[in-house]
Amino acid sequence: IGGLVLCLKTATFCPTLVMTHICVSCQLPITCFILEIILIILFGTLVQYDHETDAKQWHNQSHEDYENDFYFRYPSFQDVHVMIFIGFGFLMTFLQRYGFSSVGFNFLIAAFALQWATLMQGFFHGLHGGKIHIGVESMINADFCTGSVLISFGAVLGKTSPVQLLVMAMFEVTLFAVNEFILLSILGTRDAGGSMTIHTFGAYFGLMVTRVLYRPNLDKSKHRNCSVYHSDLFAMIGTIYLWMFWPSFNSAITAHGDDQHRTAMNTYYSLAACTLSTYGMSALTAHDGKLDMVHIQNAALAGGVAVGTAGEMMLTPFGSMIVGFLAGVISVLGFKYLSPILEDKLKIQDTCGVHNLHGMPGVLGAIVGAVTAALASTDVYGGGLSDVFPDVASGDVTATKQGGIQAASLAVTLGIALLGGLIVGFILKLPIFGAPPDTICFEDSIYWEVSCEIIILYILYFFQSDLQQTHHHTQLSARWIKTT
Repeated sequence: IGGLVLCLKTATFCPTLVMTHICVSCQLPITCFILEIILIILFGTLVQYDHETDAKQWHNQSHEDYENDFYFRYPSFQDVHVMIFIGFGFLMTFLQRYGFSSVGFNFLIAAFALQWATLMQGFFHGLHGGKIHIGVESMINADFCTGSVLISFGAVLGKTSPVQLLVMAMFEVTLFAVNEFILLSILGTRDAGGSMTIHTFGAYFGLMVTRVLYRPNLDKSKHRNCSVYHSDLFAMIGTIYLWMFWPSFNSAITAHGDDQHRTAMNTYYSLAACTLSTYGMSALTAHDGKLDMVHIQNAALAGGVAVGTAGEMMLTPFGSMIVGFLAGVISVLGFKYLSPILEDKLKIQDTCGVHNLHGMPGVLGAIVGAVTAALASTDVYGGGLSDVFPDVASGDVTATKQGGIQAASLAVTLGIALLGGLIVGFILKLPIFGAPPDTICFEDSIYWEVSCEIIILYILYFFQSDLQQTHHHTQLSARWIKTT
């Protein structure tokens, strides 16, 4: 029946559709098996437990079990993990016929990306004697990297095959690790919550990829590129999970003690202020004063993005509220006015609006971080300056220079993201990866088994569409005969 449905829709032989079927039936299993076998081999030769995970090394030292880093970091890891698999997954279920793919492909690429990220980040940060040492903190960092990939996934949602997504994840994780190493290890940038390394990078990488993969005939699937009542309700589940756990996300790898406490608190108040400004702006920008669920699902989270860099700094509670308020305003305005311009003028088809949730708020967060760093002093931080700005505390750089480093890091991140997205976009454009044709984007049935009820509805719709096309062709033929 599924084949009949697709034949009815296409009516003629479609090479792109054939490649899509090949992608699902052959390329996807082969790609999954090969990638996992390679990962297993690399883990077997390069990865080992760190000193807090290895039984022999841990018990060779005199300490209590409760001092293990697991008990300090694992609660935050749990929250971040829920954000990655439930928060991001359900946030993207707003498309009426793409719910299986939104959650399912989110699951697939996250499972691959966190393994690949462990290796890539380990090459740059965790090599000891030729081995990558892993512990609970490396699990958190791998999830952070995965989050960046999922942000890019939001930009190309509904227009790419699962094989394309796995290939994109492989390249993006590698470039993410390179960018992260340049910022954190070489430049000495402070970015605990990832406004630059995670959100800005993931957003602009994904935007460049979707620009290269631009589909001029995507209007043929515009009836599926929308939500219905229950799909928006499912997406709100993702929003609520992300909103609740974002303080853990931003504070997960900050220093223990006041740093982690302060980061969670700044994020908490930023999100709250952002939510109110989002509701206000959504009603203000609507012609009838009604709320737009797209704004609530996305813009209400922008406060967590915008406070990511400065979260561990002495931003103050009212400062974090100002940042969150501005992030909500900017995000709603982006959804309302900027997204249509990006699609019409720059040919950027941003399915989830990642530019408004992660891109612009991420840039705002980087700017706030640069200004806050430039104002850092021992009068404000006291002995805590060495935790937040170790280079400033040691005298290696001044606070003003640290602010300049933060600003330069934003430029570096944008450069790597845009250039990397450009190259990866052209790679993904190769026909061998089986991207869906323009006529059946945002459609679950080409990748998933769906219920008979849905198939029947699709058949009815396709018959109606074919009749309309036949009527149109008949009119054209009559005009030609009359003219002749």
